[in-house]
Order: sequence, then structure tokens, then C-alpha cells
Amino acid sequence: MTFGMRRIGGVGRSIPRVAMVMLIAGVVSGRASADDMVLKWNEIAARTAAGATNPFNQARIMAITQLAVFEAVNAVTGDYEPYLATPTPAAPGASADAAAIVAAHKVLTNYFNSPTTVAALNAARDADLLAIPSGAAKTDGIAVGLAAANALIALRQNSSGAATDGSATPPLTNVPSSTVPGDYQLTTGCASSAFYNWPGVTPFAIRSPADFLLPPPPARGSQRYTKDYDEVHTVGAANSADRPPDRSDNSRLYAGTSPNFALSMATRQIATAKGLSMSENARALALIMMGINDSLIASFYNKYHYNLWRPETGIRNGASDDNGKTEGDTGFTTFISTPCFPSYPSNHASGTNGGLEVMRRLFGAAGHDITITNTVPPLGALPSKTITQHYTQLQKIADDVDDARVYGGIHWRFDQVGGNDLGRAVGTEVAKNFLRPIHP
Repeated sequence: MTFGMRRIGGVGRSIPRVAMVMLIAGVVSGRASADDMVLKWNEIAARTAAGATNPFNQARIMAITQLAVFEAVNAVTGDYEPYLATPTPAAPGASADAAAIVAAHKVLTNYFNSPTTVAALNAARDADLLAIPSGAAKTDGIAVGLAAANALIALRQNSSGAATDGSATPPLTNVPSSTVPGDYQLTTGCASSAFYNWPGVTPFAIRSPADFLLPPPPARGSQRYTKDYDEVHTVGAANSADRPPDRSDNSRLYAGTSPNFALSMATRQIATAKGLSMSENARALALIMMGINDSLIASFYNKYHYNLWRPETGIRNGASDDNGKTEGDTGFTTFISTPCFPSYPSNHASGTNGGLEVMRRLFGAAGHDITITNTVPPLGALPSKTITQHYTQLQKIADDVDDARVYGGIHWRFDQVGGNDLGRAVGTEVAKNFLRPIHP
């Protein structure tokens, strides 16, 4: 099937995929209300995924988990259009709590099957199910949760457990050979370009990442490129004296905190403050995770389409980049490690804004009380540290992610702008077209 191409951003657009890091989840804020199983198991899922896989597979598995939970809860409540073409049936009176618990547990144990992890997930499931009175409602809820999880898993893998959605494990790689100025070249610590297959991962909501092609990045001789070159060269260097301490902490926080982990944390806090129902929370988290995942797929599509070099490469080769205003710095090193794939656009900006756009539409842009906190690993001479940011506006989360990547030295500012535009476009499509309320 061929889809029309839509260019995102800029005037008169036509309409016709985070650094790969292991998350250190020692400190978890926004703890879920003990009586809302959707929020509680979102916390369990986010923590489990963060400790076990890269941010892009996190996004995929979190979307599967939250869609399974939504489908299970919605089978009981009937509040929204289902995600599955063949909706999961539920017996009258089935327990939505039991459905949510079992749906989340089944997906998580399908993908994270180390004995220690399975034992912890089993213990959490058993404790939560024990609190539900025995009877038909509980039994029927368990059956609904299992059916919803199995249906969502089957969309992404065959009966042997092999992925059928393009998400090869380990992800496919490519070794770039070009030395042309502006083309992506391997950066420090990278043996290959990673996640080369991610543009082909099947999205959950959007038709195709090709529908979300951004305008090209600024030309190397442009004023915009020069301005962004100077900024990251100044504030993103490992030994920069122009990077304020709070921006150093911010860079470390979002280097080790994926969009899924951060926005799950934020969503639990907002949902608890607003007193939303289990059904509302199941829908919200499913939409937000779809927005994040599909934005990351579209971001990788753009990355490998434009194949732009990273600041590390561009600044070290500034004297030969066809821009007379960039002198070059062959000794330039970045504050945080550069991920092993092209620069434009920023994955973190794309994924974060894909989720934030859904959140804006569901919760409003401001008036919130959100704390994002995490314990980050040592960085050079800097020890491990618990870092916390507080927000009342969703846009400020996006702003901090942007700063984190520029002050970390790994992205041009225009990478962030492109990611913001991309994520908002994908998030808009997800929120407008999926899991819509059923009005009597």
C-alpha cells in the first residue's frame, strides 16, 4: 500500500524514529494510588521495562502493555471504541481490576522472562488478585485480561514468539562509509549505526512513518546551522564552563530517563490529582504510549532518510564543512555519550512530544503538579545522583528535554525543533483517531 507524503513543520506544509541507555530506576516518583490497578501496573510496567531494555523497545512494549490493559478494562466498561478489530468479550459483572492486573502481567512476563523478573511480577499479580473477593466476577475478569493480552501479543509475534512487527532483537545495524561533510559518521564508542530497522517497525496508530517526513535540516552554510553549531560547541562540551550546573543535572536526568518512564510518571500524578476513573486512566495511558512509540518510529524514519552527522563529527570537522564561519575543534568531546545513529531529528524530543501532545489534549497544558525524578549513574568524575525536576506546565518538560540534548552535546538545537514538530503531529493523529468515547 502506498501512502501520501506529509511534510511536517514550516509554512505551507503539504499533505497528499533517545539515546540507547539503560535506565537506572532506583527512585520512582508519582507512585500510583493503591486502589487503581491501571495506575499501579503502569508503574510496575514502566519500572520493569526501564530496567530491562533500551528506550525504543520500552516504547513498543509499553504500548502493547497499556493497549492490553485498555482493551481488558474497556471490555468491562464499554466506555470507548476498542483498539482491536475483534473486541475482547467480557461477561457481565467481570472485575475490571482483575482484568487490568492480568493483562499487564501477561504482557510483561511475555517480554521480560528472566526468573527474577517473573518471580517479582508473579508476586505482584498474586498479591493484587488476592485482594479481590473470589467469585465469578474475579474469574471472569482474569479471563478478560488474559484474552486481551494474548490478542495484543499476537499482533506483534508469531506462535514461536518471534517478532513479526519489524522489531528484530537485537536491532539491526549498519556501518556507514561516507566521509562527505554533513553525512552521518560513527561517533566515539560506536562500532555501527544502531536501530537501522526501526523505521520499518509497525506503528500502533499512524499509517506509515513516511507520512511524517520533516523538512530537511538547515544547510551547513546557513545562519541557523552556524547559530546552532556555536551553541552546542559552547555549552555541550564535556569541560564547558558555560553550562550551568542545573543544565548539567538536567542533561544527566534525561540521558537516563526515557519518554515512557517520564511521561508514565507524570500521567500517574495528573490522573491521581484529577481523580480520574480506571477506565479514563486505561485509555489515557494507551493513547500516550502509542503517541510515544509511533513518534519514535517516525523519528528513526527521518533520521535514516536525512542521515545527518552528529555535533561531535560536525564540530570536529568544522574547518572543512563548507561553512566559513565554523572554525572547527578537533578536540571536541561531548558531556554525555552520543547515541549510535544519525542526528536529525532528536528521538527524545520526538517521543516526548508524541506523548505530551496526547496529554495536552486529555489533561490540559498547565495547572499541573508534576515531579520527574530518577537516580542517574556516575558520569566521569561526577558521582551517581538523584535528580528531580518539578513542572506545572507540560511544555516545560519538552523544554528541558531539548536543553538536555543540546547541553549534553549530542544534538543540534534544530534537531530538537524537528522532533518537537514531529511528535506533536503524531500525537495529534493518535489522540484524534483512536479509542474515542462511545456516546449513548
